Amino acid sequence: MKKRNVSISAIVILVLSMILAACGTNSESEGSGSGGGEEELDFIGIATGGTGGTYYPLGGTFASIIQDETDIKSTAETSGASAENMATIKEGNIEIAFTQTDIASYATEGKEMFADNKVENARGIGTLYPETIQIVTTKDSGITSVEDLAGKVVSVGEAGSGTLLNATQILEVHGLSLDDLNVRNLSFDDSTTGIQDGTIDAAFITSGTPTGAVEGLAATKDITIVPVSSDKADELIEKYPYYAKDLIKAGTYSNVDNEIETVAVRAMLVTRAEISEDIIYDVTKALFENTDQIQHAKGEFISAENALQGMGIELHPGAKKYFDEKGISVE
Repeated sequence: MKKRNVSISAIVILVLSMILAACGTNSESEGSGSGGGEEELDFIGIATGGTGGTYYPLGGTFASIIQDETDIKSTAETSGASAENMATIKEGNIEIAFTQTDIASYATEGKEMFADNKVENARGIGTLYPETIQIVTTKDSGITSVEDLAGKVVSVGEAGSGTLLNATQILEVHGLSLDDLNVRNLSFDDSTTGIQDGTIDAAFITSGTPTGAVEGLAATKDITIVPVSSDKADELIEKYPYYAKDLIKAGTYSNVDNEIETVAVRAMLVTRAEISEDIIYDVTKALFENTDQIQHAKGEFISAENALQGMGIELHPGAKKYFDEKGISVE
């Protein structure tokens, strides 16, 4: 009889333990949804963009820094860039992703292309550099203004991309729409190839300058970068505050000897809320304290001091811990 009582007691203890464990799991899950993740990692994938843009080479550098400084294996992966990367974050299929600040805001607020696909688990690591809107054509095209794009064959970025939305909004303030163009939805590489072989007249490219695909085109053709004038930039910024005025410096591309007015959003890194605070703290610290290893021209803009400029989404607690230690707060 005594033996039976011991067995029953053991069963009761086991059942209670299981109930408590389940409660603990639910509590952790709820914490993850608010940004206090607990997921540990031994590999970090970084979703970038196409090989002709700026995200991909920078992503390779970041992966090397993460691997060297944290001992977590990391690689850069090609993708369709901003919008696709935010969807991949939502699905839990990537650890870190590049995106534009405007696209990150749309995703977390459930607006524009994310109206039916809100991304609730994306958290910011830091913003990086201006993502310059470049309207690229050739001197032979005769296109010198945004208005000149009417009736022309123009690549406006891949379907669902941030570039497509930038093109739509810039056309809008110039009294045009996509319907006024013969639209093509191409990657940066395919866009510049199309300009080179004459199948398209111009392309919108949103990327840090110099952009590899544009450099390649400028090496074989005399190119023109169509400006966005200061007054149109003001109009755009008034309606869409995440834009800022930008300049493409003379000499950025071969035979482009004049400074060009345009606009930009900012590139940023996002991660998943579920990933542990310690890991994202280590990653954030590694990236922003080793910027001297960035060889790309955009490296000069990447710093801890600038990393919260334009941050329109919630910071991951690990990133916040790092910036708090540095005395840097969201502006």
